[in-house]
Amino acid sequence: MDLLGGTVPAALAMGAAALVVGYSKTALGGLGVVAVAIFATVLPAKQSTAAILAVLIVGDLVAVWHYRRDADWAIVRRLLPAVLPGLAIGSVFLGVVDDTTLRRTIGTILLVLVLLQLVVKWRAGEESSSLHERRGPAWAAGSAVGFATMTANAAGAVMTLYLSAAGIDKRRFVGTNAWFFLIVNLVKVPFSVGLGLMHWRDVGRAGVLAPLVLLGGLLGYATVRRISQRGFDVAVLVASAVAAVALLV
Repeated sequence: MDLLGGTVPAALAMGAAALVVGYSKTALGGLGVVAVAIFATVLPAKQSTAAILAVLIVGDLVAVWHYRRDADWAIVRRLLPAVLPGLAIGSVFLGVVDDTTLRRTIGTILLVLVLLQLVVKWRAGEESSSLHERRGPAWAAGSAVGFATMTANAAGAVMTLYLSAAGIDKRRFVGTNAWFFLIVNLVKVPFSVGLGLMHWRDVGRAGVLAPLVLLGGLLGYATVRRISQRGFDVAVLVASAVAAVALLV
């Protein structure tokens, strides 16, 4: 119980967050920020970033196991080089704004991205655009992912919107997201350890919550198998909007 906040309400909240992490990793990536928000209400802000990172990595491993053959590695290679500049910018931004301003800034950016994606889809019908393949948009998205993951662990919604714009099928969508964030989150571990934020306690907590992450992952996997492609696309945008609102309130 001590690993899970010391009280029953805290333990239940972390358990719910673990379910959300698993579900978001194998189905709707944008929902992951809801779990981040839950952890931030149970633990001190800085401590919660490392705690949720350990749980997110468990979710990444679950997702990679389910979708290990479905990644679009061209997209992963296109985005990864821009993540490090985003991490650097996020570090600087963290030093000059308070938590409330930070969360609302990212929430506003996500809402704008959702609206832009809706406009693109309405104008282009169901056809996908090749804009995501260009160097500029890819670097912008990669930097945004690095910035959002460094500042608020909210990069899932940004990546979700980029992959939605790419117009890829749902399995490749989730598989690409899974491998990309496994790599990014593992890269973040040395930074968290170096900053004194991540400890063995966080690893132990993630181990305790792992069964719930796995359960959430199985539920998400079942959802993706049964939902239509159109339904999946709509759900992705709704999840991103929910993520944005979670950061704004």
